[in-house]
Parts: sequence; structure tokens; C-alpha cells
Amino acid sequence: MPVPKRKTGKAKKNMRRSHHALSVPNFTECPSCGERIMPHRVCPKCGHYKDRLSVTVRGD
Repeated sequence: MPVPKRKTGKAKKNMRRSHHALSVPNFTECPSCGERIMPHRVCPKCGHYKDRLSVTVRGD
């Protein structure tokens, strides 16, 4: 079974992991209430999606 001949250095290891960073999520503004929400999701505050009421939100 093949085995690595040399230890992988820190620089090479970090170059390989350069694409593993987390990205900041994009937020859009809800057109009805102005809350910041993830795109293509129902607004958890007012229940609107694409300018229509799709979910009734209870006020606890």
C-alpha cells in the first residue's frame, strides 16, 4: 500500500484548505415588514413570501 514519502508541510496543508473558509450569508429585506431574511425563504416575523401571505404567524 503506498505511503507518503515526506510529511506535508504547513504551507501546502493551508493551501489545500484555502477553500474551507465559511462565507457570510446574504440577507435581503422583507418587502412587507423590513426584517432581514435569507433569500427565497418565508419571513419568520410576518409570514410573507413574494408579496403574499403564505404562513400565519402566531404572536406568542
